[in-house]
Amino acid sequence: MSSNSPYVIDVTAETFKEQAIDASTQQPVLIYFWAQWCGPCQSLSPLLERLADEYQGGFQVAKVDCDQEQQLAMQVGVQSLPTVLLVKDGQPVDQFTGALSESELRQWLDQYVEAPQADPLEQARGLMAEGRAAEAVPYLRAAREQRSDDASVTIDLARALLQSGESDEAFALVEGLPSQEQQDPRAQGILARKEFAERVRDLPGTETLEQRVEADPGDGQARLELALRLVVAGGELEALDHLLHLVQRDRQRRDEAHDLALKVLGVLGPEHPEARRYRQRLFQLLY
Repeated sequence: MSSNSPYVIDVTAETFKEQAIDASTQQPVLIYFWAQWCGPCQSLSPLLERLADEYQGGFQVAKVDCDQEQQLAMQVGVQSLPTVLLVKDGQPVDQFTGALSESELRQWLDQYVEAPQADPLEQARGLMAEGRAAEAVPYLRAAREQRSDDASVTIDLARALLQSGESDEAFALVEGLPSQEQQDPRAQGILARKEFAERVRDLPGTETLEQRVEADPGDGQARLELALRLVVAGGELEALDHLLHLVQRDRQRRDEAHDLALKVLGVLGPEHPEARRYRQRLFQLLY
């Protein structure tokens, strides 16, 4: 059960003082007494290794194979496996025996080890993936302060602002990027949404257009204008349904509907779960 983690080492009786006791003056050390035949060790070992990596050097795991180091285990007073002994500044602080659950182990560690600061960008992208754009905005602002030269973070912030209804700030952020960075597909999607917003200024309202399409499904102009309205209101998928309907059935507006559909897909962004399906449908209608 050797480890590839830089924060997990195997120690012996010869290296125990240097790598486990003396090393604890630099960082907390979890001395982990285990054995190959120990059932609970099979679940605790990978958990300790994963948390050691996650804490990024907040603590070191010093593993003692009790089959190979029986005398050492006896000297320390280990009576059952697994046993984990926490040492700080050369002194034992706490210990536990048996395999803890992840939540129990985290709670135990947090008493003695400083947890790593979460990356605000990772937190934000997790929230965005869950559709919680408004909650992601403050994390993205913090990430942008840390990475002021990273255009990708600025674009992420603009997308979150756009989805939160703060379109003016979103447009301004993207328009402030260098022209090369504006070619990013996500940036293009945001600029496309601005184009949609400008196009609907003089159009009838969504409800009026819906009534016209319902009264006359063949009213291609009303359907096209309704699609534009829906995009601005955040109904991109419904807008795509209308545009694909025009691509399939309205020769006069086929090309314009196709171009608009591509722009709507840009608004959605390449990572949107439905984007691929709609691209395939559009391709099938054309070819």
